[in-house]
Amino acid sequence: MNFLFRSIAEGSCLLNLDADNMEEIIDAAVNFLVQTGRLPEQQKEMVIQGLRERERAVPTVIGHACAVPHFYDDSISQPAMVFIRLKHAANLGAPDGIATRYIYLLIGSTEQTTTHLDTLSSIARLMSDNVVHFEMMYAKSQQDILDAMERHVNRNVLAAPPKPREVTEGLQSAPRMFAGLIADIRRRLPHYVDDFRDGLRAKTLASIIFMFFACLAPAVTFGGLMGLETDGNIGATEMLIATAVCGLIYALLAGQPLIILGGIGPLLIYTIILYQLCADLGQKANFLGIYGWIGIWTSVITILLAVTNASNLMRYFTRFTDEIFSALMSLIFIYKAVQGVVEGFEESSASGSSEQALLALILAIGTFYIAMTLARFRNSIYLFPWMREFLADFGPSIALTSMIIVAWWLGDATIVETLKVDEISLNATDASSWLVDFSAVPLWIRIAAIGPAMLAAVLIFLSQNITARLVNSPENRLEKGESYHLDLAVVGGLVGLCSLFGWPWMVAATVRSLAHVRSLAYSEEMVGPGNHRSEIVHVAENRISGVVIHLLIGGTLLVLPLLKFVPMAALYGIFLYMGFVSLKGVQFVQRLGYWLMDSSLYPMNHYTRRVPPRTIHLFTLVQLVCLVILCVINVSPYKPVAILFPIFIALLVPVRAVLGYFFDKDHLAFLDADEAPEDEGLHWV
Repeated sequence: MNFLFRSIAEGSCLLNLDADNMEEIIDAAVNFLVQTGRLPEQQKEMVIQGLRERERAVPTVIGHACAVPHFYDDSISQPAMVFIRLKHAANLGAPDGIATRYIYLLIGSTEQTTTHLDTLSSIARLMSDNVVHFEMMYAKSQQDILDAMERHVNRNVLAAPPKPREVTEGLQSAPRMFAGLIADIRRRLPHYVDDFRDGLRAKTLASIIFMFFACLAPAVTFGGLMGLETDGNIGATEMLIATAVCGLIYALLAGQPLIILGGIGPLLIYTIILYQLCADLGQKANFLGIYGWIGIWTSVITILLAVTNASNLMRYFTRFTDEIFSALMSLIFIYKAVQGVVEGFEESSASGSSEQALLALILAIGTFYIAMTLARFRNSIYLFPWMREFLADFGPSIALTSMIIVAWWLGDATIVETLKVDEISLNATDASSWLVDFSAVPLWIRIAAIGPAMLAAVLIFLSQNITARLVNSPENRLEKGESYHLDLAVVGGLVGLCSLFGWPWMVAATVRSLAHVRSLAYSEEMVGPGNHRSEIVHVAENRISGVVIHLLIGGTLLVLPLLKFVPMAALYGIFLYMGFVSLKGVQFVQRLGYWLMDSSLYPMNHYTRRVPPRTIHLFTLVQLVCLVILCVINVSPYKPVAILFPIFIALLVPVRAVLGYFFDKDHLAFLDADEAPEDEGLHWV
């Protein structure tokens, strides 16, 4: 690696060379060596011919967009290297099928074989790092290239033994009041202006369009369901207002703006149970007041948790818990989509016509298929790179638009079920009437509200912080720092705000937040023997996307009739897309697939190399059992059990701790590692 650093530092760097074959590359590189005095003029033709013959005998295009042409002869006194970045990637016959863009041309004497092998090894490790690929792609000078290589060396730590879990900076605040909040503000405030500047790119626009519908659909769906179950006390109107207002405030004030707030299934169940409890107590008329008092207490408890650094407890949560929670939230989206389509067929069987149900099925599957296909287009061999990027970024939006057109081409308003907006109306003519009447609630209920508020605070605490852990995962390669305590305080304040107006409480929505991150991510495909996966190399961290998304959601209240043109079935397809994309990157789901595979054909990664298949299967089985229990609790008709959902989530931590008594310590460390070790990057086929 020292040879690479020294050569590039001395000027052996050609950026944006316009060449499309190896002969042109060799000619340009050798001429550059002659012009810079690194190779005598009289040796020019010999070196060119030697390099060309070497390429004809055994091509040196080794994959990962890299080639290493080399020539060694005793007449060459000093070794030399030229790093070349092509202006346009060229198809030079790489074994992994990836077009070549980076060239390392090496020359020297035959006595330097050992140095040559060390250099090849360094190049192999360097180019297997997709972050280096991204940084070299946008490097503007040789110093940028050197900086990218230095950052690779700093983070490239071999992990033969399992490295101990490191507590991230955001969870290391001092044990005193407000320490975490102050640390979060100091960590994130320097990036505040950059958060807006970094959002000025096409990828942000693609994310806004996709996430607008991805947030609007569950807001209307959950809001409609909540309105039915609470006799209209809290419905779709309140859900849209709360989503817009809270999302906008959060995007402006929170430390981690990539997190998307919204209504989630567990809070929906909690609200429904609370309404039924009020009905049983004869306090149905005071439901919003009781809801408001519980919300105020919940807000106070949540803010207290933030100022006392309670988020530091998340250090005891591991990949084991994160994967189960993420899979559960993804399955809820998939379940809602499938449930919507199935209900359509049930209604059609009752009416005797299946036309609407079949059209809904076509729209849902069509939206899902187009979005998934275009998302994979990023690594296609067709079209120009900017076209592939455009189709991949705008894939979900293109899919949704296409199916809206198809719906209204094949059917009409009597056939296609659209977003139910007829019941959404702003009835209040006086703004003061929007405030909840807290005084109508009996004193004993105001005090007793602390009990259910503690349960709600636990649910909000866990949902917010687990989602934050998933968003801040090392695999997402975020660079601007964490903000657990500040974000929890902001959410606590927003819960209080919603309680004042009788709006549903907003909390970090896992699937929507992960979809937001992925929509802003630059990724590359990792290819290896029996393994093919996508790896994020950079995320466009910004606040513009969150701000505009929620401004658009607020704007829908002014143009509600236009929502009638959006088929529910197409939104179910978006639900499916978000659910499956979120599941795709979960290691737990990948390990479930190993149950059906020959163990000798498992993909080579950091845990399959070191952990016996039986142990892998047992660990996965424990996670599956926990996931099934949580799913049963979520759909349980026995509501007192369903309301205890946050307690069962918290119990995952001691379950993980108990596993240490039944699994080998090192095996468990590899299976439960927060991220894959740096030396596990897939190499060439």
